[in-house]
Amino acid sequence: MRTPTMPASTRRTVLALAGTAALALSSFAAAAPAGASATPTVYSKGGTSWVKACDTLAKGDTMSCKALKVTSTAQKVNALGVTPNATPSGFGPSDLLSAYNLAANGGAGQTIAIVDAYDDPSAESDMAVYRAQYGLPACTTANGCFKKVNQTGGTKLPRANSGWAGEISLDLDMVSAIAPNAKIILVEASSASMTNLGTSVNTAVSLGAKFVSNSYGGGESSSDTSYDTSYFNHPGVAITVSSGDGAYGVEYPAASKYVTAVGGTALKRDSSSRGWSESVWYTNSTEGAGSGCSAYDAKPTWQKDTGCAKRTVADVSAVADPATGVAVYQTYGGSGWAVYGGTSASAPIIAGVYALAGTPSAGSTPASFPYAHTGSLNDVTTGSNGTCSPSYLCTAGTGYDGPTGLGTPNGTAAFAG
Repeated sequence: MRTPTMPASTRRTVLALAGTAALALSSFAAAAPAGASATPTVYSKGGTSWVKACDTLAKGDTMSCKALKVTSTAQKVNALGVTPNATPSGFGPSDLLSAYNLAANGGAGQTIAIVDAYDDPSAESDMAVYRAQYGLPACTTANGCFKKVNQTGGTKLPRANSGWAGEISLDLDMVSAIAPNAKIILVEASSASMTNLGTSVNTAVSLGAKFVSNSYGGGESSSDTSYDTSYFNHPGVAITVSSGDGAYGVEYPAASKYVTAVGGTALKRDSSSRGWSESVWYTNSTEGAGSGCSAYDAKPTWQKDTGCAKRTVADVSAVADPATGVAVYQTYGGSGWAVYGGTSASAPIIAGVYALAGTPSAGSTPASFPYAHTGSLNDVTTGSNGTCSPSYLCTAGTGYDGPTGLGTPNGTAAFAG
């Protein structure tokens, strides 16, 4: 993957932003950023090791981000900022567009919102470095492309959290990779409770976003159906949610019948006509793409699988295995280029694909769109995320299955309606 040559003026701007970030980093050297876990659990697979970005929950939080940060990859680009003629480790925009048969330079005229908890002070400057490294157009507050608000749309931001900052960087970079010409709204909830994150979803929609990405989840509860009504029932808006990183088992809000639950795959280059292959992302019984049968949410009419009387997770999927992860640039709680995985990667990727497909029709439920266009997806037929009955809830096969849903994007046709 070649790195495009950027104009000198752009390089100077981004290097200046990186310099600011470097100065900020020096101020954090004496004490770890808020939200840092002293001893995060290390997971590994095939020589790749990673930690959960949100390894611990702050007091009162019920939702956890689903970003997994690789710790074993030696970056080819270790310095802060853009490095011409060098390629960061992890899949970049051209890889993702190739794997999912997507056109470059898409997203014009669309607005994608990202909902996360807490503040990433370096969100805009870090995204600028990512976009400049890959030759993507600038998306800034100054040019009207980027906006960062609190959960009610105001400018008083929540306290910073280094774990969620990694999540935010991942989300911003994946949306940038897939739909670089879309506008982006980052809505930061005061904490990682369902009430605050749900309020943020409502704010995102009120600010005009037709696509809302959510890379978090928690255990199901009897309150979920009321949360559905209060926060996720937005006709004509595509809302994507990570299916979870805990292997077989269902999380909320992925279980909401109003959202597109996004599972995860391991993505690898191969010699096929597509040039890529995918299988279920699975590390062990506690790490892998989430899937299963909801305990509370009713089955939407477009789901026809017969082994689950209620809502089945997931709907579609994209790359999530940290061992086949994506390049991300993060300085708050990070040191520049990193590799990330988790269904936190796949959810914003799918939000970007919806944006490429065009504005959803008024009154529609975009979660239903892929079910009407199953032939326009890459069916993932190998791998599992555990043992279950019926087996399709945890084992990939021809057609629908729990861990990968109907499959991964093959162009945008499955996401239009």
